[in-house]
Formats: sequence, C-alpha cells, structure tokens
Amino acid sequence: MPDFTLPDLGWSDHFSAQLTETDAALVPARLTSLHRARVQALTATGAMELLCPPTLSVADMAVGDWVLADGPRVGRVLERISLLQRRAAGTGTAAQLIAANVDTMFVVTSCNADFNEARLERYLVLAHSAGITPVVVLTKADMAEAAPYIARAQGLSAGMAVLALNAKSGDLGALDPWCRAGQTVVLLGSSGVGKSTLANSLTGGALEVGDIREDDAKGRHTTTSRYLLALPTGGWLIDTPGVRELQLTDVADGIDVLFSDLIDLAADCRFRDCKHTVEPGCAVQAAIAAGKVDARRLESWRKLGAEEAANSSAMQVSKVRAAGKFTKKSAAKRRFGG
Repeated sequence: MPDFTLPDLGWSDHFSAQLTETDAALVPARLTSLHRARVQALTATGAMELLCPPTLSVADMAVGDWVLADGPRVGRVLERISLLQRRAAGTGTAAQLIAANVDTMFVVTSCNADFNEARLERYLVLAHSAGITPVVVLTKADMAEAAPYIARAQGLSAGMAVLALNAKSGDLGALDPWCRAGQTVVLLGSSGVGKSTLANSLTGGALEVGDIREDDAKGRHTTTSRYLLALPTGGWLIDTPGVRELQLTDVADGIDVLFSDLIDLAADCRFRDCKHTVEPGCAVQAAIAAGKVDARRLESWRKLGAEEAANSSAMQVSKVRAAGKFTKKSAAKRRFGG
C-alpha cells in the first residue's frame, strides 16, 4: 500500500477545523474496515490497526470515518460530512451505520427482473437525507435493451444521472466524474445485481464474484463486510454487502427532496389537510388523472412517509427508555456506592 497525503485520503478543511492544540500528538486516520473490537485505518504514512477505547464501540463508527489515533487506540471520531445509516434489520430500533464521509452513492441495479422502482426510491431517499449525490448504475446492459430501464430510473428524480453499462467489460470511464482524487463513492444495491463485479472492475482487484442464477436473474452476493478501497482514478470506493431489507429512519428531508414535485402540487390542493384520495380540488389527483404524475409515486410517497414516521418514533422512544435506564442505574450506583 503506497503512502498517501491526507487530501488523497479525502481530508478537507472540514476536518482540519476540528483539531485543537491538544490534538497535536494525535494522528489523523481514515477507517477502511471494522472488526469486533478493532479497526483498520489508513494514515499519511500507511496502514495501521487501532483498538477501541472502553468509552467507544465499533458500532459507533463507520467505514469512511476520520478518527484521531492516540497511539494504538482510537482517540476520538471527527464530525462527519455525511453519514449513511438505516434502521437495523428485524424488529430492533437501533440505527446501523453504513458509511461515512461519502460524496456519491452509486445505486446499483440491473437491466433485468431485479429492477424495482420502489426499492430504488428507498436508496434515493437515503442518499438525499444524507446530502449525498445519487447516481443510478444499471448493470448487465449487455444482456437486455437498456433504454426502457434508463427511462424508468430517470422518472424517479428529475436531473439524476443514470448510467447503463457492462461491469465485466472494464470500460467504466463514464463513472470517472464521481471517482476523482479525494472523492468517495459508496456502492449500494440488493443482492445479486452485480455490485461485486462492478467493484472488482472499478478497483482492478480480484473480488470473489458469484454467477447469476437463471431462474430469478439474481447472483450470489459475495461482499460480506464493508471496505474502503482505493480506485485507480485517485478516488475511494466503499463496497457494502447486498441489502436485503432497507428500513428507513430520520429521512424526512430525503423524502421531501425525492417527492418535491408532489409536495409542490399539494400546495395547490383546495384543502390544506388534503389526503390526496377523493377530496374535491385535489391537485395531486388531478395531475394523476391528466397523466402528468404516476399514481405509483403517490403510493410510494405515502408508504415511505408512514414508515419513516413510525420508525423515527420507535427510535425516539427507544432512546428515551435507554436514557431512563441509564439514569436509574447511575442513581443506584450513587445510592449503594457502586
């Protein structure tokens, strides 16, 4: 692994501004992978392994984070430029950190039966909520007519970049504008859409890639952890496992961005509390009837908004309960000398 300057690794004035005089002896390091009680990182002088202090859990950090190394340990995590997180899979209310300090999200899907607008909208909401630029990358374009898939993807968000390519060809120059020196991209998508093949081609590495299954057009997803990988163009790639369930929380801003056209239309409804169903004077339903808006988008707007509200409420209740337990434990320790 060659030496890098801090700007090569993605360092910027945003991080420099957080340093104090007491940080002079600490070493800036960017996390490349996370393990049970330790992390791998890159510094201006090379790779290093860091242990987590008792006050900091690996779950509190994400690949792409900048930390200050205090000898063999993580001293503190610097404030992020961006953070991707989701509600942990299952019924839990904890937030799972996906990646930090990302500039662009490559939302990967394929030109086959895996293509699904509702699923793509979840990724786009996630990107917009974090202030990250989304780019839809359609893989396996050599196996189908790509134009219909491009049109469907472009219909999800005005002005969004949508690119169709054959990841196995190695000709990925169309992605270069988002992979320049110091820039960080993250690959997100469901299992089997060709993410590992794309990551392999982008990095020039040798990631293990599973073959596609003919019965359902899916491949075996082979990335099992998150890694920060160097790109030949000077940028950085965060590869992630295929996402089977993307539960959204704290993404109200992202929903507003993705469905801004519907929000603008709703402002012209006759009634301020219009539910956009059967109310007279509903501007949204009028646009649907005129063929200007896809009825599916209205349903997605409703569904994602309801899910976000429910998950965010559950997360807030969980935090309040956790704070209450912590207070009770602290009081008991003071009372009994624990």
